[in-house]
Amino acid sequence: MASSKYKPINFIFHVFYLIFIFSAHSSTAELKRLLQPAKPDGTVSFLVIGDWGRGGSYNQSNVALQMGEVGEKLNIDFVISTGDNFYDNGLLGLDDPAFKDSFTNIYNASSLQKPWYTILGNHDYRGDVEAQLSPMLRAMDNRWVCMRSFVVNAEIVEFLFIDTTPFVDKYFVQPNKHVYDWRGVLPRQTYLNNLLEEVDVALKESTAKWKIVVGHHTIKSAGHHRNTIELEKQLLPILHANDVDLYVNGHDHCLEHISSVESKTQFMTSGGGSKAWKGDVNHLDPQELKFYYDGQGFMSVDISEAELRAVFYDVSGNVLHHWKTYKEALYFAS
Repeated sequence: MASSKYKPINFIFHVFYLIFIFSAHSSTAELKRLLQPAKPDGTVSFLVIGDWGRGGSYNQSNVALQMGEVGEKLNIDFVISTGDNFYDNGLLGLDDPAFKDSFTNIYNASSLQKPWYTILGNHDYRGDVEAQLSPMLRAMDNRWVCMRSFVVNAEIVEFLFIDTTPFVDKYFVQPNKHVYDWRGVLPRQTYLNNLLEEVDVALKESTAKWKIVVGHHTIKSAGHHRNTIELEKQLLPILHANDVDLYVNGHDHCLEHISSVESKTQFMTSGGGSKAWKGDVNHLDPQELKFYYDGQGFMSVDISEAELRAVFYDVSGNVLHHWKTYKEALYFAS
């Protein structure tokens, strides 16, 4: 549990969480909708971290330290976790000490005492999924907001968090020695069909200036796992059709930025929260691959009505790559 000096902040967030606004649209009723206020000036700032939960090892603690410093400098509003939150096999239950040892005690900087919007990764599905999704964890650390798929409305930007693990065929047909907790997912095809429909409707109904989709698995990647074929076939056409600005993911233990030659959608991997895979990089069209780093780190995003800026940092807090884009009509009118 966080140290006592952060309890007032946690309590405020606990109360704030209780008044989150859930979906008022029957067409997307399955996707919970949360409200995240922007800053008074209308901007939104956040960090993205993935593939982290190793009890502080593999530089997890060092990455957390730099996240705290960058988070304070940017006055972040929240953190996004792209999944694989607890290695190797998720949480064993509500009383698993890994929750405190890999989350609460590691990300203890004052700037990180903000909501952590969190999705499940494939390693999380190897544990007790219901424990990781349980409101009881929020009683232990009020930052923790973990659901399968959900929407966060931050006024100028809307985030759509998608449960990508059930899309991947090999976890069902070739699980090898792993045992996955598929409660709440079966029958699988019904689950996926409903989710894809809800995602499409939610993106079509969004009136936000910016649209960001968050999943655990890659869609485009030069890393170890490469492209996730199932997401390329089933999810990517929906992102293109709805003018999604960013797809943000983890899964590959690296940092990367890939541009699409098919649309404006950018693909950002932030999976360097702890163990990284040095030298594990595959060839990708240089027109698409804008940045690749095979070490630990994280990313930040700052958004105004007219501009979005993404920055990647290494384990020492050094800036490795930065990128900007604009909503042209708004930018040139300002």
